[in-house]
Amino acid sequence: MKEQMTFKRYEIKYMISPQELFLIKAAMSDRMTADVHGKSTVCSLYFDTPDYLLARRSMEHPLYKEKLRLRSYGTVSEDNTVFVELKKKYDSVVYKRRIALDYRTAMGYLKMHTGSSRTSKAILTKTKEASDRQICQEIDYVLSTYHDLAPAILLTYEREAYYGRKDHDLRITFDQNILWRDHHLCLSNGIYGTPLLPEGRILMEVKTAGAIPLWLVRVLSSNHIYKTSFSKYGAAYVTICQNKQNGGHYHYA
Repeated sequence: MKEQMTFKRYEIKYMISPQELFLIKAAMSDRMTADVHGKSTVCSLYFDTPDYLLARRSMEHPLYKEKLRLRSYGTVSEDNTVFVELKKKYDSVVYKRRIALDYRTAMGYLKMHTGSSRTSKAILTKTKEASDRQICQEIDYVLSTYHDLAPAILLTYEREAYYGRKDHDLRITFDQNILWRDHHLCLSNGIYGTPLLPEGRILMEVKTAGAIPLWLVRVLSSNHIYKTSFSKYGAAYVTICQNKQNGGHYHYA
């Protein structure tokens, strides 16, 4: 399955235990297959304003919200490929658009706040896909709308990703060892930070363009596994606020 650059889907989240993970993966065995990244270390560098405007709006659960991030699979050097991603959510539907660039170019792009015509022109010379033009325009709009966007929080986690053998629009991911940090905000600085979840908790996400398949509904209902509302970026932001209330004392793993 080749790299997908645009998404429109529902994303349903569940907090599960290792035992529940075993049961779900057993039911998936003949229905799902590993996607292009399979088992990987996901690194997501979120951009925000100095007062965390995007994070605060997200926590208010509005009808519409958006996030801007830079994603890599593992740590990278300047010439490695990363993805500039704009993630929007409107009325429970998630829209994700992304372009692939080398890390040096991507960081230069996101640090420029001089308007869409100048920022896009440099990027489009490095891409061959016509769809990149529209995605760049959307990213440029965000860069020009929010003042002083800069790296704010880096999230890393171990992910297992699968897609349906018969329904390629169905994806299931399992995220473990979710770490966050708000210092050394660079995709080349290693995998470390503060754990976001209690030990033994796993975040499962079901991503689908339609309904959850019946076989998965049966597994979830028979094991009393219920959906939850959870945002990695939002949870990291809440932790930052709590730390500030406690005198700014951080514990970094």
